[in-house]
Amino acid sequence: MTTNLGRGGSDYTASILAAELGADELEIWTDVDGFMTADPRVIPTAYTIDSLTYSEAMDLCNFGAKVIYPPTIYPVCVKNIPIRIKNTFHPDAKGSTIRQDVPPSAQPIRGISSIKETSMVTVSGLSMVGVIGVNRRIFTTLANEGISVFMVAQTSSETSTSICMTEADARRACNALDREFANEIADGAMYPAQLDNGLATVAVVGERMKHTPGIAGRLFGVLGRNGISVIALAQGALETNLSFVIDRKQLRKALNVIHDSCFLSTYQELNLFVCGTGTVGGSLLRQIASQRKRLMDERGLKINLVGVASSHKAAFNDEGIDPATYGEAMEAGGPGGAERLRREILDMNIFNSVFVDCTASPEIAALYPTLLEHNVSVVAANKIAASSSYENYARLKQTARERGVKFLFETNVGAGLPIINTINDLINSGDRILCIEAVLSGTLNYVFNTLSAEVPLSRAVRMAQQNGYSEPDPRIDLSGQDVVRKLVILARESGYHVEADDIEKDLFVPDNILGGTLDTFWDRLPSLDAQFETDRQRLAHEQKRWRFVAEWRNGKGRVGLREIPLGHPFYDLAGSNNIILLTTERYREYPMLIQGYGAGADVTAAGVFADIMSVANI
Repeated sequence: MTTNLGRGGSDYTASILAAELGADELEIWTDVDGFMTADPRVIPTAYTIDSLTYSEAMDLCNFGAKVIYPPTIYPVCVKNIPIRIKNTFHPDAKGSTIRQDVPPSAQPIRGISSIKETSMVTVSGLSMVGVIGVNRRIFTTLANEGISVFMVAQTSSETSTSICMTEADARRACNALDREFANEIADGAMYPAQLDNGLATVAVVGERMKHTPGIAGRLFGVLGRNGISVIALAQGALETNLSFVIDRKQLRKALNVIHDSCFLSTYQELNLFVCGTGTVGGSLLRQIASQRKRLMDERGLKINLVGVASSHKAAFNDEGIDPATYGEAMEAGGPGGAERLRREILDMNIFNSVFVDCTASPEIAALYPTLLEHNVSVVAANKIAASSSYENYARLKQTARERGVKFLFETNVGAGLPIINTINDLINSGDRILCIEAVLSGTLNYVFNTLSAEVPLSRAVRMAQQNGYSEPDPRIDLSGQDVVRKLVILARESGYHVEADDIEKDLFVPDNILGGTLDTFWDRLPSLDAQFETDRQRLAHEQKRWRFVAEWRNGKGRVGLREIPLGHPFYDLAGSNNIILLTTERYREYPMLIQGYGAGADVTAAGVFADIMSVANI
């Protein structure tokens, strides 16, 4: 009888002939370079696998890697004949070799494959527990219907069995199973078959997974941190194939994050959304542009700028935006604003995402809960969230912990100085913060260091603004509000429950000058110059200097202008520097001192960059 061998017939015929002839090797010429670590249409960084075992090739083929017809492998496998895959259109490519004696791969995972169109049928019921023959009836019924199954997952309690198949077969499978178990369903001992559509199946394959601890933990950990829920999973005792079912909408993200985290990618990737392109944001983007190649070459980290936004303009591209020319992308990218930013980040649903806030906007800070809940890490130069109500601060920290992502805000205090990280290290190692004394406003320190007979207060404040040390509205600095926020953040990170209103304020600029419009403020500020000059001369005679000091002691906080005598650590604080003294149970007699630049776009941007590196864990 003459018959058509169907799909893969030529491959299968060649395999049979090679086996019968005892060939040294079977060559299969096709339209791809060989087996890839993943689908290159989804993961551009996927690369050709040089060699893999027969079982690895079979697993990858069965789960969607359409390189060769799966039955082709068996005839030559039993004769231990290697298969070489070559590309007809790219004959110089090395291709992939399938053989038994494959050198161990550098990584435990050889490749990732997936089936996009997956339906899952679940048969369940309390009467299934301990009953012999239930699964036989399930699979006999499906076989009689000509339905092929590619994954099975059963609970250890035997109360349910889930079967994965193509969507074309799923409804027919449900109907057949309901007929088979009609009596049990009528009695309430079993439930009607449950059908779940819109799913995808992912298979992680590799011989080195066998007896290698931690593979599953690492895999599911990274999926969880990226907000990808596993619906069902299966792994045989051979430990060479770990398969799981997820929502189809998450497939692209899942494949990318697995490929990246399991070292199948050349680089670990971090996808950034940067909001705010002013002095700090602009400096950060320049630093990223200048350091990007070095990080790839020396640290194996690839930073992708996938979104950049201001209040008026924004650009988004999941393939990346050149940080050196982000301005051009924003011009062509459409309107900005918080709502578009939120929508684009959630819709793009990119793996290993980090939102970087270089603004001082309450609207942008209000996005943090939503982003963290969707497994997007947040790096904030914006102080508003961490200094908002304690309830909101605690909720953000808790959400980040629960979602396995980061909420980092080192630059909220001291620009690039490692103040918050140091406090966290002390607390986490069992120390307790007893007292905090600090000069935390680079702006005010610059102002008081600039005062002289030739430079009155009003001129010094204007210079601080022009040199980028102050906020665009310097009243935020002069009112002490900025220092209050910083002290609140430090106290909270030290383990204290404190609100901004709990901080006592001793201010040096009257409310009648701080009130009104910004123009009115500039008009009124010179009225303080004469008194400040008189007091400055007195301080110089007494060998004292002004410092705006934040203090946390005995569970209470205060900020205010203090006269610092010669010999005090704060006396010689230069320029816009910050300084902090931490008295702890371990550092009681000699407090820990941290000092350095506390303001300026470049150092603040560098601190933000350092937080981004902390998210990457390098």
